[in-house]
Amino acid sequence: MLIDYHTHHARCGHAVGELEEYVQRGIAIGLSQLGLSDHLPLIHVDPATYYPEMAMPMDELPRYVEECLMLKEKYRGQIDIKVGLEADYIEGYEEVIQHILNQYPFDYVIGSVHFLGEWDISDFRQTQGWEGKHVLDVYRQYYDAIGKACATGFYDIVGHLDVIKRFGYIPLPEETEERIALENSALQAVKQADMVMELNSSGLSKVCKEIFPSRRIVEQAIALDIPLTLGSDAHDPLKLSDHLDEARALLQELGVEQLAVFEQRQRSSVPLNG
Repeated sequence: MLIDYHTHHARCGHAVGELEEYVQRGIAIGLSQLGLSDHLPLIHVDPATYYPEMAMPMDELPRYVEECLMLKEKYRGQIDIKVGLEADYIEGYEEVIQHILNQYPFDYVIGSVHFLGEWDISDFRQTQGWEGKHVLDVYRQYYDAIGKACATGFYDIVGHLDVIKRFGYIPLPEETEERIALENSALQAVKQADMVMELNSSGLSKVCKEIFPSRRIVEQAIALDIPLTLGSDAHDPLKLSDHLDEARALLQELGVEQLAVFEQRQRSSVPLNG
């Protein structure tokens, strides 16, 4: 079954294409399920003074959900639309996040860590944030946040688990053992929270040139019996499902037969092939 659970759209400011264009593209390329999953509005920084084009304004969130629900009905029978959200975990803002998520009938919520404080480690405009920092210290902070995100119980899917590697900042070879321990600890948190892990194919087109997360992490997730799903993280309708064939091939090679899917926050499985 062809699915793509991670997409972004014009509302967020740093993507192109309207929601309906993604739906039409999904139909054209033969997707069975398409997840619409734009970013949670900024809650811990002032959108007026922060970097522009980060996320939809808060007053757009209800309109986003309404449009997703309309498209779900309009295209019923042609493609199965899932109404989702990629919601950042921001330490200290748990009550705000929970309040927002509880207001809407999402099919699933992707929990991602982009921010360490006010620094978005995934933003190409903010790579100067690495200057003067010990890379392993940033990894420690990042994976600590992943663990805390999982423990909240707010999220269904952990997004791009090792996105911290996006710009090629990797701990030193002699620090590999601790890096792996941090990754494994994050996976244990995912397992304990009974969450799904996505294979996010967008990493293959980033500086790191590797899927999020790495093959080693995927293998460890399979060993832990963590359910898996797929997302392209497309920011353009023409990029929908980019590189997901490679992600699917990896799962097939590793013996995975099922993908996790969602409806009204309830998880089920569909065949990877068939």
